[in-house]
This record gives sequence, structure tokens and C-alpha cells, in this order.
Amino acid sequence: MSRPPFVNEPLTDFTKPENKKAFEKALTIMKKRMGEELPLVIGGEKIMTGKKHQSVNPANTKEVIANVSKASKTEAEKAIQAAAKAFETWRFVEPAKRAEYLFKAADIMRKRKHEFSACMVLEAGKNWVEADADTAEAIDFMEFYGREMIRYSSEPKTKLYQIPTEHGRLEYIPLGVCVVIPPWNFPNAIMCGMSTAAIVTGNTVVLKPASDTPMIAYMLVEVFEKLKLPAGVFNFCPGSGSEIGDYLVEHPQTRLISFTGSKDVGLGIVEKAAKLAKGQIWIKRVIAEMGGKDAIIVDKDADLEHAATGIVKSAFGFQGQKCSACSRAIIHKDVYDKIVKLIKEKTEKITVGNTQDVDNYMGPVCSIQAFKTISKYIETGKTEGKVITGGEVQKNQDGFFIPPTVIADVDAKAVIAQEEIFGPVLSVIKADSFDHALEIANDTQYGLTGSIYSSNMKNIEKGEKIFHVGNLYINRHSTGALVGVHPFGGFNLSGTDSKAGGEDYLLLFLQAKSISRLKGHKPF
Repeated sequence: MSRPPFVNEPLTDFTKPENKKAFEKALTIMKKRMGEELPLVIGGEKIMTGKKHQSVNPANTKEVIANVSKASKTEAEKAIQAAAKAFETWRFVEPAKRAEYLFKAADIMRKRKHEFSACMVLEAGKNWVEADADTAEAIDFMEFYGREMIRYSSEPKTKLYQIPTEHGRLEYIPLGVCVVIPPWNFPNAIMCGMSTAAIVTGNTVVLKPASDTPMIAYMLVEVFEKLKLPAGVFNFCPGSGSEIGDYLVEHPQTRLISFTGSKDVGLGIVEKAAKLAKGQIWIKRVIAEMGGKDAIIVDKDADLEHAATGIVKSAFGFQGQKCSACSRAIIHKDVYDKIVKLIKEKTEKITVGNTQDVDNYMGPVCSIQAFKTISKYIETGKTEGKVITGGEVQKNQDGFFIPPTVIADVDAKAVIAQEEIFGPVLSVIKADSFDHALEIANDTQYGLTGSIYSSNMKNIEKGEKIFHVGNLYINRHSTGALVGVHPFGGFNLSGTDSKAGGEDYLLLFLQAKSISRLKGHKPF
């Protein structure tokens, strides 16, 4: 059955009373699931273990979202073996049939869209709009990758040059067992995209979900259970990174690791995967996206109102916890004071609180560890610049709330201008010229996203060539990449430029096999 062309999933308009009511109902449904006991799911078997991990609501830590069984090395080994066994049959399933699982999963998620989003409001502190966009992106990944797998399985056969004596074709075949280690900040979209890209290409998955957001990952398990995805194709294996994360990465039967998270953990995975384990007969492939220190440049002839709006949106959407979030605003000296004033005014209009209330724009940061780390950076920032708004963190509270904080007059080499903070902290830096702004923007070990606000076409074109990031936006905010529209992934220590949601992404989960038959024998 042919599919219509891919289109992005529409976002929900919460100004409509019927949509607001539907989301409130979904929140009620998910609240009833609070405290649920979640098993491991390995080879289709549900396994409860003695060790548990509690997922809590970061807006109210007294609320337990789920009690999750933790895998030991014993269960991790069992998951690898289940995935390896399933691979021997799943690899030969027709690509169109594998894609059909994704299309059906997307349909289920679409019908339960508000429940998935409500789970992220409770478990990750996303506001309604951010959670809705996260679920829409998860649906997009499944719809897009399903179509891409069908394309990959048909088009390459006709693209080889032919010679008179042979029939030739090129096929893409799967790699094997894929260990998927997703982040907590896009707990549905990225987790779902990484997992389904591996599944649709014929690989099998051992998913180690983020410790802060296991419930939303388990909801994808429920989707695949309903579709009767063959046992062992998708294995749910939560546990600590130190106990099972390294074990899964270093295992000789692991063929591929797909990771999104911090630079330090990602580099550790790259290093461990590079070592040949006993019995291993391949070079492991690592797909890694590792964050950034993203900058927005404002030129002297930019639309300042538009630029300030984009900076605030990019810096403080989802509490600044997006790898694409703007953490450095680099402003031309001629308009610096005006922009700083506008940023301050717009930031001070942001509402902070429990995101179960639709009127709260910013919720809590993800964990006590994040709260402590960000608070420490704010204290450092007070010595490196001038706090123009925010900066005062309330210590005695039930949730991990940090106000949106803007620190102006920051030196480009300052700690808060160089290190990834992953929270609602914006450094504002003055540049002498547009060229100087580009120098500052590129003076970092990262290279993920960036934006330029300017009406000078010559400067824009220069920025397009020189600003060294994987995703560059002109006269718009630096967040909100859409599947198929903005293939996402960065340079330098931001990762392997894996371009999720792009037409070459599935190639990372495949290997090419060239086949030729001598003419005179049966052709393909």
C-alpha cells in the first residue's frame, strides 16, 4: 500500500476549550498511573527485579511517577542475547513490513497523543506546548523513517552503472544488535526516533532509558506490545550507567550504539566502543549527539524586537534544557544596550511553576543534580558578569525550580560562556563587529545550533559559510527543529553530525552490500 508524502504532525492549539479539556483528561489518566511498578521487558518476558529506581515529578518530588525495576549485568546479558536471537529473523523481514509497524505505532500514539504528552508534563516538567511538540516529533520520526526505509529498499537497486557482462545491484542490510541510550530532555521524541530507526532498518534494540524518564519510554513498550512486535526486537532494560551501561556498550555482540546525552558520557562511549572485545568480529559503530554551547548573533541592523523574542524563546523554552537552547547571545556593540533591555523585559514576563497549570511557561529542571549544577553556575556567573534578571534560586521547595537568569557583560572566555550549563542561564556578550561576533560564536568546542539575526545579506551569506554549526538558522530562533525540514546534528564535540530526521540518517543503521551476477544467468 502506497503512502502519501510525509507531512509534519500538527501541533495542538490549547487556546481551544475542547483541546484544553482533552489534555486535562489525559493528565487525570496519567495521575492514576502514578506509582506504577514497571518491569524489564526482555525477549517479550516481563521481569521484576529486587532493585528499584523511583521516577519522581521534578515539580513535586513527593509524587512518585513510577517504581522501575533495575537490570543487573545478568539481565543486561539476557537482553543482548534476546536481541541477537531476534535479529536472525527480523533482519529478513521485508522492509515494507517493518515500516508498517512504525506506521501503526504512529497511529496508536496519535490516538493517545495527550496521554504521552501528559506523562512528560508529570515526569519531565515540560509545559503543555513543549510536551505536545515532543509527542508530535515522535510521531514524525516514525512516519518519516518508515517512508525512508521503503525508499532505501527500492531505489538503490537501480542506481549502479551496468556493464555488458554482469547484472549488478546495491543493497542496504542491517548491522545487528543496537544499544539505544536516549536522553531525558526529549524523552519521547528522541527515544522513539533512535529506537524506531534501528528497528525499521532491521536491527534489534536493547533500550536503556534515561533514569529520569523511564515511564514515557515504557509507554512505547506498550505500543509495540499492542502491535505484537516480535519478541526480542525491542527490549526494555533500565538500569544504572555504571552497572549496565558500560556492559552493554562493551559487549562483543553489540554492533551499534545510538546515544544522545552529555559530552563526557558520549566520549566515554566512543572510547569504550573503540576497544575490541574478546570474540568481537566487527568495528562497533557509534552514533552520538552530545549537546552544545549554542549562540545567537544579533547584527547592528537586525530587527531588534524579533531578535530579542527569538533569544528568550531559545534560551528558556523547556527551562533551557534543550541541546539546541541559546546559552550565548552575541550582540553587536551598536545595539547591545537596546537588546539587553528587551531581553530583560521579555524574560521577566515568563511564568515559572508547576506545568500541570497551562499558564506556566517554565517548569522545574529535571533533577536535584541538575538543580545543584545550574545553581553553582549561576553563582559563578555573578562573578563573571552582571545579573540583569533572575539569579536568586529558592532552596527550600518541593520542586527543582530555577528562575530564568540573564547575565550581561560576560567575557567570551568566561566559564559561563564556554561550558554547557543545560539550564535557564543566558550569557550576553558584546561584539565589536559582525566578524568579531562570528569569531566568538565559533570559539567553543561545540558546534550544534546557532542563529543569525541580520538584514545585511552580505553578512548573512558570510555567516552561512563560516558559522560552524550543524544547524544554522537565519532570522529565527535556534530551537524547534522539525523532522524532514531541519535534519538535526552537530559538529566538533556536539557529536557525529548524525542528522536525525534527515534523508541520510538511516544509512547510519545500515551497511551496503554490492552484488553482481554474470549475465547468461537469471537476472535480478
